[in-house]
Amino acid sequence: MNLFVRYMLMGVGSVSFVLGLAGVFLPIIPTTPFLLISAACWMRSSDKAYERLLSHRKFGPAIRDYSENGTIRTRTKVMAILLMSLGIGSTMIFFTDSTSVRLILLATALSVGTYVGSRPSS
Repeated sequence: MNLFVRYMLMGVGSVSFVLGLAGVFLPIIPTTPFLLISAACWMRSSDKAYERLLSHRKFGPAIRDYSENGTIRTRTKVMAILLMSLGIGSTMIFFTDSTSVRLILLATALSVGTYVGSRPSS
């Protein structure tokens, strides 16, 4: 692999990981998609970082389930949809008066919620 591409993948994976960690504490930032991006980038660029992510006590099992089987645990689905609904719902009610922004937020929430809900459970 080209050295430039390898470092770019490592950088994108690292930024994505930091955003995923922020999502643990901030309900408006999704954790799982960012961690999956990190896993995909590190799988192609850094065996050491990828193995550390997969062996993480909290994040490893969920990433492994999704990458190997395409499954999401039921509790994770419920929490993801609930927190996303709370975050986007509060934004729609309290932080915007624009109908078009509200419609975009609603469409995003419905799309992501449908996708997460449609994944097989593990």
